[in-house]
Amino acid sequence: MKKLMNQVIKGDFAKTIKRKVEYSQEITDLLKISSVNAQNRFFKTDSLVQAEQTPFEVIYQEDIIKLRYYPPLNESEIEVDGETLAVNPNTHRIPLVLVAPLAVNMYIYDLFQDRSLVKYLRARGFELYLVDWGRPGWKQNHFTIETYVAKWLPKLIDQVKQHSGSSEVSLHGWSFGGLFSACYGALDQQGVKNLALIGAPCDYHANGQLGVQYQRISRNMKWLERRTGWKVHNTRQRWWRSPGWVNSMMFKLTNPVGSIKGYVDLLKNLHDEEYVTSHATNGAFLDDMVAYPGAVIQDVIQFLWVENRLAKGELPLRNDEVSFSNVTADMLLVSGKQDPIVTTDCTQRFMDLVSSKTLDTHEVKGGHMGILSGSNAPKDIWPVVADWLEARSQ
Repeated sequence: MKKLMNQVIKGDFAKTIKRKVEYSQEITDLLKISSVNAQNRFFKTDSLVQAEQTPFEVIYQEDIIKLRYYPPLNESEIEVDGETLAVNPNTHRIPLVLVAPLAVNMYIYDLFQDRSLVKYLRARGFELYLVDWGRPGWKQNHFTIETYVAKWLPKLIDQVKQHSGSSEVSLHGWSFGGLFSACYGALDQQGVKNLALIGAPCDYHANGQLGVQYQRISRNMKWLERRTGWKVHNTRQRWWRSPGWVNSMMFKLTNPVGSIKGYVDLLKNLHDEEYVTSHATNGAFLDDMVAYPGAVIQDVIQFLWVENRLAKGELPLRNDEVSFSNVTADMLLVSGKQDPIVTTDCTQRFMDLVSSKTLDTHEVKGGHMGILSGSNAPKDIWPVVADWLEARSQ
């Protein structure tokens, strides 16, 4: 009361009331903005997503499989994570093919205008293609790993060679796409010049905590096979189909604390439209993953988890006449220090199996998604991979 009287005496009472009213109005405006942003984030997500804004052409399509081509950029320079990058007006002789893994949508390769892997690589002068495996339905449950590696990839790479006029290609494979790339490198020794494998699995039993679980599964299923002759391939393929929502959930469970924290941070930043837009764009990838065909899951369990074929140099195909020793392309292995899905020990097993004259490794900070297109990737990872490929694409 005494303080109030002093304010009246000094003539500051009106100013104090005005400040309180203005502050109250600011809070009201902030709540309105947060409310609008929340509605857009959860009910109008598509309007916020910034992914896939780099122009491309579909130059080949069969069944659900598509091959994209990214033509030269019109700009003379682009913004990459807040920095300016001059666009290379020249094109490297060896075209680059991005081989995507299964279960993901293509947003991950073109997330934001200033954090787009395809835009960056095109600016660096690569004649750029992207394999889009599409969205497998029940009709594609018979697709095996061999279907992708021995049927589809040869067709797609042939299309790249015809389109580009080059008899050789470089393959950039992330995650399971890295495994596909390594397998194709064993099947087509003359046509693959470079293999840049990002978080590509090889030795499943040397894969950290997940590797311990794979070993346990292997022991139990081998015990069952010895006593009954039963294998996972003896069952119906459709039983093993893994829906997209299950894949999204499993991916998030590899970092449950981070997933929860992401939504907590969203609530704290609902007033920030840019933050909400960024969260929606990342969510468009994580919340909209694609199904695994049932036959692929059968192959994963039997060939990769139980038999751990890759670590022995064997391809996960019915045709076992080809091994990773057939790979002669130069190889770069990138792994993430915090990647629980494919550890450094898991991926570097390739070094003991292939016949490549050049074998380079690069371990970086980041998880499985982060090493491809996380916030640190444009500065810490993309230049390393692009420099390595550029030196071998002339």
